[in-house]
Amino acid sequence: MLDLEVVPERSLGNEQWEFALGMPLAQAVAILQKHCRIIKNVQVLYSEQSPLSHDLILNLTQDGIKLLFDAFNQRLKVIEVYDLTKVKLKYCGVHFNSQAIAPTIEQIDQSFGATHPGVYNSAEQLFHLNFRGLSFSFQLDSWTEAPKYEPNFAHGLASLQIPHGATVKRMYIYSNSLQDTKALVMPLSCFLGNYAESVDVLRDGTGPSGLRLRLLAAGCGPGLLADAKMRVFERSVYFGDSCQDVLSMLGSPHKVFYKSEDKMKIHSPSPHKQVPSKCNDYFFNYFTLGVDILFDANTHKVKKFVLHTNYPGHYNFNIYHRCEFKIPLTVKRENTEGQTETCTTYSKWDNIQELLGHPVEKPVVLHRSSSPNNTNPFGSTFCFGLQRMIFEVMQNNHIASVTLYGPPRPGAHLRTAELP
Repeated sequence: MLDLEVVPERSLGNEQWEFALGMPLAQAVAILQKHCRIIKNVQVLYSEQSPLSHDLILNLTQDGIKLLFDAFNQRLKVIEVYDLTKVKLKYCGVHFNSQAIAPTIEQIDQSFGATHPGVYNSAEQLFHLNFRGLSFSFQLDSWTEAPKYEPNFAHGLASLQIPHGATVKRMYIYSNSLQDTKALVMPLSCFLGNYAESVDVLRDGTGPSGLRLRLLAAGCGPGLLADAKMRVFERSVYFGDSCQDVLSMLGSPHKVFYKSEDKMKIHSPSPHKQVPSKCNDYFFNYFTLGVDILFDANTHKVKKFVLHTNYPGHYNFNIYHRCEFKIPLTVKRENTEGQTETCTTYSKWDNIQELLGHPVEKPVVLHRSSSPNNTNPFGSTFCFGLQRMIFEVMQNNHIASVTLYGPPRPGAHLRTAELP
């Protein structure tokens, strides 16, 4: 049985690990994977057809805990303990829930002190006792003695006579209000490198030319200080930049991956004329930015960017953090000049086709699997080509990834030579 410390408005954890409000989903999953011998039977709950309309939930069934993540920014916003018989809980080092101590309303009052009058929900027959960043729910239908509820007791307050020994049904840890919960800004304790607040795709007259990233980092140094210890700065990378240019802009990648083959080569105009390369192109994988950058094996210059949306139900889910991108699309309509519309991480493919005013050509069907003998439980995705970009679309019409292609930027190799 887990023995955990409750920190209102902040976290639930112990000396080895901590689930902190504002923590990215990937870090919470990493904790569960590291302690898989202790924390077992974890469920991932999400809406397959409407992943943005419902919270993303990690359900620790063995321990009676739910971690609720915001569907958009995928950061932890509520910690719910829904079965207090499966876990030990303490506050300021003193237990208020264990096998020997029942979490009665008297025990809660003794451990946490006085607070505002509780809120009674007559529809659900729940009584909520709220502290700052912490709530306890008592279920009335489980009591043998019927509570006496007076809507107008004194000083404009209602009165609910709670039977002696009533125990807590659920506990919630949150940051602002349980009725209007929002994920916190990521706490400094969760910073493990740079994170992308936003990624803008830069365009020239023919198509994408590069990326402009607004990055967040912990620590001191030059840049705009958004917090006492948080640094916000912008970096730009372009097609044709060398790997040294990218390293100086974004830092070292989390992983370098060498391509063994190009499965899309068959769709090029003359695949039989392409001479097999003696060396392989390679990716810089920036997992916390949600970005991959492909370099040419011969010139060692950028030839491709891949932006990941990290939707649940995709084969690569939880490998990358969500990339909050904005892509300008050129839309040509009758009797008007070309207009620019914006595609974001949350755009649906149907809406993009409506903006274009015409359907895109039939897609290439992409089957992902870890080996030829394994099947992908999430099914195939569909790749549509548009304006030197490939949109990988899931079966629910959400965009799984966007791959940007472009010619090398003229003069990119002169970047350092131009400096005084």
